[in-house]
Amino acid sequence: MEHIVFDIFSCDQMEEFGHKLASTLPNGTVIALVGDLGAGKTTLVRGVARALNIKEVVQSPTFNIMKIYLKGDRPLIHIDAYRLADINTDIGLDEYIGYETGLTMIEWPYYIEKLLPENTIWIEIKNTGETSRHIDVSCADNNILEELK
Repeated sequence: MEHIVFDIFSCDQMEEFGHKLASTLPNGTVIALVGDLGAGKTTLVRGVARALNIKEVVQSPTFNIMKIYLKGDRPLIHIDAYRLADINTDIGLDEYIGYETGLTMIEWPYYIEKLLPENTIWIEIKNTGETSRHIDVSCADNNILEELK
């Protein structure tokens, strides 16, 4: 799996990166988001949602586990698997992961890793300052990585 890195210096830049990501990815793509609390995972999802013309407020679905946004150019499935640690994950999420006509973004993906497809794009976000972040994108498809540059 190949990877590229980016440095982001504001929430606006994180949303812009999400916008670029959404315009690059084909339907059915699954994106695993890795990072500490407050790293910017939901901010990145917000940027993707904006690019898809989703007008709803995007918040982390920690307590709901999943939010589905259908009122945009493409559906966006946003999963937060944090609360699924150490429990049976056979709750039907596999039906939404890799949704054919949209994008699936998963926060805390290690808790449901067995459900993720082989071609999942992994994005690791590391805090490097108050608003700065280091982003590492790993993907098997070099064309996607080239488009993100």
